[in-house]
Amino acid sequence: MRRAAVAIAAGAMAVSLAACGSAKESGDNADSTGSAKKGDDIKVGLLLPENATARYEKFDRPLIEKKVRELTGGKGEVVYANAKQDATLQNQQVDTMVTNKVDVLIVDAVDSKAIAGSVKKAKDAGIPVVAYDRLAEGPIDAYTSFDNVTVGKTQGEALLKALGDKAKDGQIVMMNGSSTDPNAAQFKQGAHSVLDGKVKIGREYDTKEWKPENANANMEGAISALGKDKIVGVYSANDGMAGGIITALKAAGISDVPVTGQDAELSGVQRIVTGEQYMSVYKPYPQEADVAAEMAVALAQGKSLDSIAKDKVDSPTTKAIPSVLVPVVSLTKDNIKDTVIKDGIYTVSEICTAKYKAACDKIGLK
Repeated sequence: MRRAAVAIAAGAMAVSLAACGSAKESGDNADSTGSAKKGDDIKVGLLLPENATARYEKFDRPLIEKKVRELTGGKGEVVYANAKQDATLQNQQVDTMVTNKVDVLIVDAVDSKAIAGSVKKAKDAGIPVVAYDRLAEGPIDAYTSFDNVTVGKTQGEALLKALGDKAKDGQIVMMNGSSTDPNAAQFKQGAHSVLDGKVKIGREYDTKEWKPENANANMEGAISALGKDKIVGVYSANDGMAGGIITALKAAGISDVPVTGQDAELSGVQRIVTGEQYMSVYKPYPQEADVAAEMAVALAQGKSLDSIAKDKVDSPTTKAIPSVLVPVVSLTKDNIKDTVIKDGIYTVSEICTAKYKAACDKIGLK
């Protein structure tokens, strides 16, 4: 796992260096999808989908703001809005950004389909759009996220490893993400590619709005339907839902059932330390945020994305979108030091509060 973390760090450096080069070596060739050439005095609209998941306010927003400042010598401004899981509100926020004449938009869509009209409105106003973390529909100019199918595979593989021989005898519950999030479908696809035929899936849910309370209610329903002695593991698409699932398991008197997660939220990492949650997927947010900022600044300044985005992806509405997909790491109690601590996401003291000190000591996290 140390090698994996080092590889990701090296990849992040390579992407960052390539992108920095593109910002400096602009020449006279403006990207046809970008706005007219501008200097560093640009306005970047940043639209994030919700604030219930810790990552958006703790990592994504400040990291993007910091990188925009770095790339523009402190002259670039980030105008921020959070949709609080409301697709209608997010469309209104795009309208406001267009009215205020931002130079570029970074959009993490609440609903990938519902945002398409607003993306077109921005495009018609000459404002390029970077799809961030979720592949929004409409005329997107660039996209960065993690390899979402691989995320699901990573979760599925970890769950099978934790189950061992129990995979042959019992049933698992699959708690997927929101049906309005295209990432959730890719996580599900990746997980099924690993789990199908290896373990019986007793119940499966798409969880409305990714909410932990909805995952909790779904899990209660699964326990009632299957019986608490029949469930040997739970696939949870993220850490927030894992918290709701584990609460339901505890209430039913079920223990020692591996539960997956994603996002390496602090509460998720702490549950991994205690053994309540088996794993999470650590996604290097600094790399994803840096790439989004680099794309946005380049587009706002009318520069090519060729040295930033080496890949292309297709959305249901747009083909060959310049893209960067960032690799991920399976996070367990064995590699907390080599991932979230090493990369400066959390300190040992943040994880190992008084409540978790004994569990931290037990796994050598000091």
